[in-house]
Amino acid sequence: MLLITGMPGVGKTTVICKVADQLREKRIGGFYTREIRKGGERCGFLLETFAGLQKTIAHTDFPHVHRVGKYGVDIASIDAAVNSALALAPDVDLYLVDEIGKMECLSSSFIAAMEKLFNCSKPLVATISKKGSGFIEQAKRRPDALMWEVTYDNRDKLPQQILHWLIPFLNQT
Repeated sequence: MLLITGMPGVGKTTVICKVADQLREKRIGGFYTREIRKGGERCGFLLETFAGLQKTIAHTDFPHVHRVGKYGVDIASIDAAVNSALALAPDVDLYLVDEIGKMECLSSSFIAAMEKLFNCSKPLVATISKKGSGFIEQAKRRPDALMWEVTYDNRDKLPQQILHWLIPFLNQT
């Protein structure tokens, strides 16, 4: 598995989306997240699966029962997306996950699905928070985890490097 980390806003999601775009002919499991903006300010996060399901997973207007910073987190929405997007399926060629972060890790379904992906034979590329404890820290410490950092200097070249890393795995499918 390949874990991609970096500072917030450096381009981790963009890297994942560029990799997915280059692999359109493959069946991709997983999801990416996008910011929701209102009046130029970030007010939430939308999770979109590669199959097209969209769920708002966090928003400043959500009740703050579960929260990360100023965002209320909708764990049921994360669970609904994860149950389809991260399910082990024989017809999926690879999994791209954006991201293993504090919001996603509030979902026990997310953690359970990621543990299954970590232990399956399918290629996995996931972005992961630079900071974090619990499951985030555990994932980074896995002996089978290869860790690459996105920087402003390498973010334009990184999608091609990831595709090159994936070639041996994808040639087996």
